[in-house]
Amino acid sequence: MRLTGPLRAVAVLLLVGLTWLLANSLFGGESGSSVRYFFSGASEEPTPAEPRPRRYKCGLTAPCPPKHLAFRLVSGAANVIGPKICLEDKMLVSSVKNNVGRGLNIALVNGVTGELLASKTFDMWAGDVSDLLKFLRPLHEGTLVFVASFDDAATKMNDEARRLFEELGSTAVKELAFRDSWVFVGAKGIENKSPFEQRMKNSKSSNKYEGWPESLEMDGCIPLRPPLEG
Repeated sequence: MRLTGPLRAVAVLLLVGLTWLLANSLFGGESGSSVRYFFSGASEEPTPAEPRPRRYKCGLTAPCPPKHLAFRLVSGAANVIGPKICLEDKMLVSSVKNNVGRGLNIALVNGVTGELLASKTFDMWAGDVSDLLKFLRPLHEGTLVFVASFDDAATKMNDEARRLFEELGSTAVKELAFRDSWVFVGAKGIENKSPFEQRMKNSKSSNKYEGWPESLEMDGCIPLRPPLEG
């Protein structure tokens, strides 16, 4: 029996619709999903997007309390990737800033205001340790000292240099040796040993890189000192 004109048009529309629905079902299109739910009579609840992890200063996983400074230290990787010193979301020392060098990378910060006082690198392989001593001797009470090693931080280290770092709160500096990785935060006039220090020994059996241990990364919150009563 031949279909009349209206019935033929309805059949064509149904065939086109079913073909479109089948194609979208096979290829997972959003429109196919919507059509499937339209025909089935079900309602689709939108899937909420996963919230992005909140970023805090210097990449910390949690904010620092009031009157604390957020910091992150990263030692150099072998003699290829330079160290980083971040404070309050500001990069004080990094390869991008072009102010890193082999040896010790040091930033001095006012412990009351958090202001950067100076940053400098000291070549501890072929440099003169007297430059480091002249930098550390005149520090004022409360000055924060941020240190990140790069390549070799110890070959030129002498007894006075180690003693000066110990007075800043270091416990690892007395054992610091050739190509050890080291990150440290100390302060002039600290009463106890600093809780912010890591050292990775250069050892052939455990080195991540050929001739160097892995890079160290350390972050945290440092309390600001109250102003000195004058």
